[in-house]
Amino acid sequence: MKSIRDKCIDFLKNEDTKRDVKEIIKPIVHIIYNEIYIYIWFICLYNVFLLFFVLANLFLMIKLLQKNSIFSVVNNI
Repeated sequence: MKSIRDKCIDFLKNEDTKRDVKEIIKPIVHIIYNEIYIYIWFICLYNVFLLFFVLANLFLMIKLLQKNSIFSVVNNI
């Protein structure tokens, strides 16, 4: 006796069935995408802003460390 998993796999092996399932799911995917695409763009822009913010902090920290290392060498002499 076949399990439910095996029956589903056999059912989806047929190309016509695959195509029909894709056609049924396609409108649902489009509806979901249309509802959340603004949030996807917001997340992308947030990540770009965060990347620039981290790079700016890294640049400023490197400048600060270089400046402090020069002053510590001059003060020790």
